Amino acid sequence: MDLRTMITRYCQYQDRCQKEIRNKLYENGASKDEVAELMIELIELKLIDEERYARNFARGKFRIKNWGKRKIIFELKQDQISEYCIKKGLSEIDDEEYRQTLERLTERKIPEFMKDKNLFTRRAKLQRYLSQKGYEQELIAEMIKKYI
Repeated sequence: MDLRTMITRYCQYQDRCQKEIRNKLYENGASKDEVAELMIELIELKLIDEERYARNFARGKFRIKNWGKRKIIFELKQDQISEYCIKKGLSEIDDEEYRQTLERLTERKIPEFMKDKNLFTRRAKLQRYLSQKGYEQELIAEMIKKYI
């Protein structure tokens, strides 16, 4: 299978960012010129679309893995996605649904943290858990105030 067919199938399978595609091409022995040529071709064929990738990534990670906006932004920056595309991706997350998800995560973890007698430790554990999920500190503080 030639490089063009392989990378076309790779892009058709799911949305991918330019960084992933470049890495895949280099892994398969493509030269810089071949990579540049194929990237242009893939963009013209609309197989690569950074904005579409950011939207799908943000929507998927939020709905499936319950990630917060901070973690989504970090991961998109790791994939070298532009600020504009990141903003478009985050616009896919409804604010009300975002708060409901945060509350649901908090309510689900509270019984586990309540086993600890020390109030400070309970707060710290909830803070750490929600931070790792990528939620903003102001929202975490609200949840701590509301539930602990």
